[in-house]
Amino acid sequence: MVSPPNSDIDSLWKPAIATVSLGVANLHPITAKLDAAARCGQQGLELFHDDLAQLAQTLRGQATDGSPRTDRDYEIDAAHVLRDLCAERDLRILALQPFRHYEGLIDPERHAERIDELKHWVRLCTIMSDSLFILIPSSFLDPSEITGDRDRLAADLAEAADVAFPVRIAYEALAWGTYINTWEDCWDVIQRANRPNLGICLDTFNIAARLWADPTSPTGRLPANADRDLEESMARLVQEIDPDRVLMVQLADGERVDPQAPFLHAPGLPTLLSWSRNARLFPFEEERGGYLPIREVTETCITRIGYTGWVSMEVFSRTLGSNDPAVPIEHASRAGRSWQRVLKLLGERPEKELIQESME
Repeated sequence: MVSPPNSDIDSLWKPAIATVSLGVANLHPITAKLDAAARCGQQGLELFHDDLAQLAQTLRGQATDGSPRTDRDYEIDAAHVLRDLCAERDLRILALQPFRHYEGLIDPERHAERIDELKHWVRLCTIMSDSLFILIPSSFLDPSEITGDRDRLAADLAEAADVAFPVRIAYEALAWGTYINTWEDCWDVIQRANRPNLGICLDTFNIAARLWADPTSPTGRLPANADRDLEESMARLVQEIDPDRVLMVQLADGERVDPQAPFLHAPGLPTLLSWSRNARLFPFEEERGGYLPIREVTETCITRIGYTGWVSMEVFSRTLGSNDPAVPIEHASRAGRSWQRVLKLLGERPEKELIQESME
């Protein structure tokens, strides 16, 4: 078991973990995940909807009154249960995610269906916490299904923010997004939407994967100019991002894998998506093959911009699909060790004046 460190630096940032990083929903009960997170020093949770839906199905199976009830009814029940389970373990639910494939839909009926689903998610959020946000990752649907028009994307996000208010919405650029795949793209749409409850989620894996990595290359990376591109992008991030609009920073590294690994070449899936689903690592797990420039991206997204608040481990991996009941505690322990490495990194930064200002 990894205990949370007790330090002044630790007070600047609070550790969280995504429930998907503790096991697959249909193999690992949410109670086992919550117990593992609490034992290993996590304080917050990104709740993946799969876990809530799995709990809802369990509650449906336990129902004895036979009354006609919908999946949404049972999800509402599950939200109440999760709120209590987390309170018992002194855990806070921070986000409900991912609300996929929302912005830019060309078909108006599909857009209306997503808005109806969003209203349901808002109700779930208000049950579980008074400060929980909904995370919308950038869409990776085929261009035949979505538009890349920035004004339309902004209008859709503005509508989502208005529907959800006062619940907050975080928008995140996925490295394999069809049109929005960099933090710069994401931030541009957020600014155009201009809603007080709309912010950005910064993810170290997605940033580094898009600008720097190529898991199918013998070197695992893009050509040499990727270092310069990453450096310039991080400089822009420091200049442009308002830390008050950052709703969460997510941390993950990427595993150096065989360029011919079958999962990298799954038909119909973007390479970076396949890599992300199978080969993320917790930050600074070099002993497991981590090799992305996570140090530079982490420092930029946290201390260089003056961010304080929740920092979440969001790791997808083929190691999570085992039906071994030890999976949740094993991954929670890895996350706890990784968090201490992150704190050491942040504490060693030379810009100590910035840290001191954040503490005052």
